[in-house]
Amino acid sequence: MNIEDRRGARKLADVPEEVRELLNQGKISSVNLMESLAINHSELVKNVLKEADAENYINSSLQELDNLEKKTSLKCIIAIGRRLQEEISKNNDKKLLEFISNHNSDTVRSWGAYIIGLDDELSIGEKLIAIEPFAADKHFGVREIAWMAVRESIIDNLDESIDILSSWSTNEDSNIRRFASEATRPRGVWSKHIKKLKEEPELGLKIIEPLKSDSEKYVQDSVGNWLNDASKSNPNWVVNICNEWNKVSPTKETKRITNRGLRTI
Repeated sequence: MNIEDRRGARKLADVPEEVRELLNQGKISSVNLMESLAINHSELVKNVLKEADAENYINSSLQELDNLEKKTSLKCIIAIGRRLQEEISKNNDKKLLEFISNHNSDTVRSWGAYIIGLDDELSIGEKLIAIEPFAADKHFGVREIAWMAVRESIIDNLDESIDILSSWSTNEDSNIRRFASEATRPRGVWSKHIKKLKEEPELGLKIIEPLKSDSEKYVQDSVGNWLNDASKSNPNWVVNICNEWNKVSPTKETKRITNRGLRTI
């Protein structure tokens, strides 16, 4: 089997032992959900922290995992990120954060996103600057973790976050543009709702308006989902916005976005 070109197993039981071992060692990134579910997070913690010469953080990280009632992949990532954030902050261990942020493993890089997201000493501006490389990560999983890691901080600092992220909407990197939309979805996925945007979706126009005819389907899907979220509480507003967008921007991209935004009305 060519490890680099593998397609990924469709069933958890079919993930090859060789791949499991390399994932647990942090030598490779997962290529699909089944591989990420196959990771033994305790083994990954031990291997990566040894590699980073940070063995003194292993026991506390393993204890954090042991305290979880349900060890889902996301819960494990958050738990490890929380523990390492506390250790890094206490010991001013910037070297470890840099090591984690540039690691081969997408799961390890995801720890880095939560280390940033859970750092209460950072302002929202500092957090968004720090999370940007994760928002642009080559791996789909890290990009999803990136917006989830700072979602609470965005909600707590909504006006400032919208001002900052509105400039991301014109970034040349489609992953960055998509982050701006996905991170501020009024309802989101597996995340806390943004009450203010459910009630006043017009506040988010600074972010989504520049994306109304984005060339990338990855971005289009997010903007369409943003509008669909808003339609659950403000259907008339969404209908009016979609009509306006289709009038001023009669492109197939805009039509695709508005069709997606209107799909549950």
